[in-house]
Amino acid sequence: MLIRLATIKDIPQIMKLIAEVVPMMIASGNLQWDNNYPNITVFTDDINKNQLWVAEVEGQIAGVTAITTDQEPEYAKAGWDITEAAIVTHRLAVSLQYRGLGIAATLLLQAENEALRRNIKILRIDTNISNQATQKLFPKLGYLYAGEIDLSFRPGLKFYCYEKRL
Repeated sequence: MLIRLATIKDIPQIMKLIAEVVPMMIASGNLQWDNNYPNITVFTDDINKNQLWVAEVEGQIAGVTAITTDQEPEYAKAGWDITEAAIVTHRLAVSLQYRGLGIAATLLLQAENEALRRNIKILRIDTNISNQATQKLFPKLGYLYAGEIDLSFRPGLKFYCYEKRL
């Protein structure tokens, strides 16, 4: 497995992965993503900011995530000081074909590597309260539950926040 920064040429494969994952999320009751989000514009912006990472297996994109420093204002509701520098993982997805191979964990390890490289001691992430898989994964990787929030750009949904301090 190769973890690397995404390029514009990766957009078609990334969108194929998202088109595969979103219906499964919706069917399981996780409405965090839909046919409008995440989209090509969001991923292109991530690529232009050098913050979109992919996991590649045998030339195929098996997973994707944005590793950013972008903190939502609502994170303060989880008791976080959002003026503190933090690496924040967004848009984490793994192709159904590659589930069970540790790809999500490897992408989250890349976030940790980025934090260490930038000398940032805090990792943060949020997930929809219906996403059982991430709620099991994050604590296994040392993330601690911090609280429940809502996000203005995803009205009607609730999110759990997790943090890891290095």
